[in-house]
Amino acid sequence: MNTETQSTTQNSKTTAGKSVLIVGLDPTLIDFSDPAYAAFPGMTVAKVIAGVTADQERLKAIGYDARICLTDFGETAEAVVLAQLKQKQFDCIMIGAGVRVIPTHFILFEKLINLVHEHAPHARFCFNTKPTDTAEAVRRWI
Repeated sequence: MNTETQSTTQNSKTTAGKSVLIVGLDPTLIDFSDPAYAAFPGMTVAKVIAGVTADQERLKAIGYDARICLTDFGETAEAVVLAQLKQKQFDCIMIGAGVRVIPTHFILFEKLINLVHEHAPHARFCFNTKPTDTAEAVRRWI
């Protein structure tokens, strides 16, 4: 067994059964030309979807049960996240940078933190900095 295969096998054993909910804004609802999204230069719907999907697959490959939960800007976001929290007990909740970094989404971020705290108090929080570093954020905490 090569070193990479051995490392992946060891990681899968320590992460087996651990579940992650990846919460983020539905990128099809985002106008990336809006100056509010200047923190994400060059970002597009396709790049966000590709990054989140790739990280979900990366997490699955190392043994996590990773689910993606995309929301709107607040109209139904709490209900969508709550429905996920009622389906399964998650070990870790990742709330994406698009929710946390954009000042106009601050109240949504606050609402989601309190929702998770109430309905999944045992879960760890982790935070990514872009759609492609979610796996690293999760691995820091579980």
